[in-house]
Amino acid sequence: MPRALPIVVAAALVVCAVILWLTRTYTFYFDEWTFISTAPDWTLATFFKPHNEHPAILFRLVYSALLNTVGLRSYLPYMAALVIAHAANVVLIFELIRRRSGDLVAMAAALLLLVLGAGWEDLLWAFQMAWLGSVAFGLGALLVLQTPRRIAPATALLAASLACSGIGIVFAVAATVQLALTPRRRRQLLWLVPVGVALAAWYGAFGRFGNHPNPQPTAGNVLVDPLYALWGLGQAAAGIIGEGGWFGPPLLLVAVVVLARRWKRHGADSFALGIAAGLVAFYLVTGLTRAQLGYQQSGASRYVYVGAALWLILLADAARDLPWRGTWRPALAACLFLACFSSAVLLFSFAIARPVVMARQVADYYALAAERSDPCLDPAGAVDLYVMPAIPRPSLYYRAVDRYGDPRAGMPLRDVASYEMGVRNLRKADC
Repeated sequence: MPRALPIVVAAALVVCAVILWLTRTYTFYFDEWTFISTAPDWTLATFFKPHNEHPAILFRLVYSALLNTVGLRSYLPYMAALVIAHAANVVLIFELIRRRSGDLVAMAAALLLLVLGAGWEDLLWAFQMAWLGSVAFGLGALLVLQTPRRIAPATALLAASLACSGIGIVFAVAATVQLALTPRRRRQLLWLVPVGVALAAWYGAFGRFGNHPNPQPTAGNVLVDPLYALWGLGQAAAGIIGEGGWFGPPLLLVAVVVLARRWKRHGADSFALGIAAGLVAFYLVTGLTRAQLGYQQSGASRYVYVGAALWLILLADAARDLPWRGTWRPALAACLFLACFSSAVLLFSFAIARPVVMARQVADYYALAAERSDPCLDPAGAVDLYVMPAIPRPSLYYRAVDRYGDPRAGMPLRDVASYEMGVRNLRKADC
């Protein structure tokens, strides 16, 4: 199909435009204020500090550029950066799969990723541009790696993926396994050594000081890790068709059986084994620092996006054997439509529910603005630990808005109850 790529690109542009429209009333939220409140103090060394456990070098560069240009007056440029990364992932998935399974399978996989409602957090929160950027650079590295003589740009893309977030480890594992299982390319593993050394040096100097969730990870995570990984793998597989929860385990079993049959009949090449290794490593590594939160935490939507992208690549090989011609084509097209429709409805549902939280966030802006000149303002008053836990002191917010602009621009106060609660939280108790 000579028009397959233009169709995928056009679909990506339309869906991303719809996402931007649906999120037009969104604003900065939760972890974003960690960056915003500290940005005035950033130095060169700050760019190498982790966000939680993740390297965030390129992510901080993008955020710094946005803060120092558009500031806080509009959330649209931040969301634009997110959907650009998402559109890139859709096109890259298409290109990776079309080379192995043909245009029809590649288009189907791209459309499923495009409207992945189960991964809504990565599509409706601009702060997740770090993860989607890692996925984009990682997929780009795997695509370039298919040409043996392009190991240098592939290595650079892997480094960029790791510089966005720790999600880059997924693609580093995939690339390493692919090269290791290809005898004529094993020497090219030497190209990855500097990346590994740089990552180890970063961890020794900066990464080990990253913040972990509360409760802290313990040695007991090793015991929970397999269950954590299995649950996450199932949720990612189910997420492809807009499902989750207890649909995950049986769909994981189906996916494994499908892959096993495919590999038994045709063998598993180094690329597929690399993707499988990266997929499993993603959940196992994540579980070492997150399993203490419960095994079901691996099904969080932000993880589903990454896992689903890798599942799509793996399952595309099996989909190549489906009867895409004759009377089967309408039936397969109907199944694809139902899966995309289910995911799109799920994404839309989260998109129209999210403004409730955004209204609370805007109410907190108004409360902070109202109390700024009030002599009863508590210097240690936290306006709202639910949506702004990174602002434990009003002075941090005031310094940020003085430098980057007022995020209330064009946003009316709708949640009066949250506004009044925010005012009470900011005032001294004896005032």
